[in-house]
Amino acid sequence: MESVKKKKKLVMPSALVLLVFIIVVSAIATYFVPAGVFNRVIDSEGREVVDPTSFHYVEQNPVGLFELFLSIPIGIQECGNIISFLLIIGGAFRIMQKTGAVDVGMGTMVKKMSGRETLIIPVIMFIFSLGGAFLANAEEVLAFIPLVVTICVAMGFDSITGTAMLLLGAGAGFSSGITNAFTVGVAQGIAGLPLFSGIELRFVVYAVLTLVTIAYVYSYAKKIKKNPKLSSMYEEDRNMAININLNNLPEFTTRHKLVLLSFAASVVAIVFGVIKFNFYIDELSGVFLILSLVAGILGGLKAEEIADEFIKGAGDLLYAGIIIGFSRATTIVLTNANIMDTIINAMAGVLDGLPSIVSAVGMFVVQSLFNILVPSGSGSAAVTMPIMAPLGDMIGVTRQTTVLAYQFGDAFMNVISPTTGFFMAALAMNKISWNKWVKWFLPLFVVWCLIAAVFLIIAVQIGYGPF
Repeated sequence: MESVKKKKKLVMPSALVLLVFIIVVSAIATYFVPAGVFNRVIDSEGREVVDPTSFHYVEQNPVGLFELFLSIPIGIQECGNIISFLLIIGGAFRIMQKTGAVDVGMGTMVKKMSGRETLIIPVIMFIFSLGGAFLANAEEVLAFIPLVVTICVAMGFDSITGTAMLLLGAGAGFSSGITNAFTVGVAQGIAGLPLFSGIELRFVVYAVLTLVTIAYVYSYAKKIKKNPKLSSMYEEDRNMAININLNNLPEFTTRHKLVLLSFAASVVAIVFGVIKFNFYIDELSGVFLILSLVAGILGGLKAEEIADEFIKGAGDLLYAGIIIGFSRATTIVLTNANIMDTIINAMAGVLDGLPSIVSAVGMFVVQSLFNILVPSGSGSAAVTMPIMAPLGDMIGVTRQTTVLAYQFGDAFMNVISPTTGFFMAALAMNKISWNKWVKWFLPLFVVWCLIAAVFLIIAVQIGYGPF
């Protein structure tokens, strides 16, 4: 009898296992990387930033085993507002589903758009790119992922398409930073540049990144529409698609319409609140809590049903919430051990003495790597910009170009780094493993990086300013 050797399939770790591995490696690094710090000072705008000339080594403070475990609950606490926002989204969406409005409404829309389904991709991506470019929307996209992904699967695409429409649509806009107050605004303030100066080039960046990103997602979606089995999420998405039977749709009642209208009203309230009153996570959570109650009442649910469905929906997204907390632990470990500043000082030192064009692209690489350690845009600006801006002065790179390198590095990593909480939560919400996303996104990520390098070279050549 002939023996048959079966190939063992390489099983990639789950998001949680991957994050635990990163946390452990970070803790081990605290025993080998020299501890060092920059002094913090308050700038003219009242921001706490580093003094670039003050780096000095301090006594080693490695993270012990107990501190390693302690970093995780502290990370969960520090991300509590985002986690609670996520749970509330889950509860609100589950209530809307219970009323039947989501399935019937989507089924009706899918039938009406038959043969023109792909039109939804550029429309939604363009809308969310505007939010990223002008309002710095990032975490906010989580609110729309359950609905958009379900629509995409119902239309014959897959969950990667739906997730990409939101993450990459907003991400392309965020990367251009046209009026992004949290990244470009903070970085320009630290560098001493006029607020939102150099906006003309950033408009060009926005157009190029957005068009390339839409084309990539659109092309992939058409391929999946033609042959759904080509999707790496085919098995996972089949169960979601079963919920909507287009051949036997229930009646689209007034109750259903009112529930969907309440969701539309919530979206309008969010947009108006963000623009007019600077709404952020807490305020958005409040809007979705109101939506939970209103949608349940309009949908004809009893009080106990509303409560039960809300708890079930929150439970559905508990894993995604835990992922966000774990993603923060790495930053806590490195900061507490005083090796975060050592890492950025070493990275900046590598750029010293390089030609201007190489240094500009090198700054982008440094910012990208540092964003893995500090996913917060304004947080990383406070650490890196006081160092990079004067370094750019010495090597012939304008401060505006330095800000451009920073914004590319910060934004690009937001949709690929496993330490970015909202990104990992978006994947977890749809059961997309990190390795599946990276395999799908990597070609576009490389194109993004090439586009960034081209614009940075142009910025050096034209003396992108005002200075």
